[in-house]
Amino acid sequence: MRKRFEEQSSLFFHDIGTAEIPEKSRSSTVKLFTCLKQIYLNDEYRDRILAILEKSLAPKKQTGRKGLNLWQIFVLAQLRMCENIGYDQLEYLAMHDILLRHLLGIRDNNGQKEIRWEYQRIYDNVNILNDEFLSEINDV
Repeated sequence: MRKRFEEQSSLFFHDIGTAEIPEKSRSSTVKLFTCLKQIYLNDEYRDRILAILEKSLAPKKQTGRKGLNLWQIFVLAQLRMCENIGYDQLEYLAMHDILLRHLLGIRDNNGQKEIRWEYQRIYDNVNILNDEFLSEINDV
């Protein structure tokens, strides 16, 4: 079973709630990041959304390969939809955008990216969410 998110900071994980998001930016990405942080900090909404994700991912057979946690899948799917980008661009942002990595809960160690995902892992995890589940999440 997938983890919902990393509940405590560790060597490789950030506390998502401490992400510093620019307040005066008019970028759609920054507005999305602000919303995602607020969802993360609101236990009720976060738990409802993650429950929908658990339900959508339940039929997926466990292959033994470590995937993304539910929060990371949610954040990447929302970014992909918000910016209307492909998986190549999504992979690039997930590996190199510092604020996005903080919202994903990933800590970079002295500039070295300790957690890396390749295109296929991002595609396999984010592509699981179909329109039915995304519409249910949007209702929340």
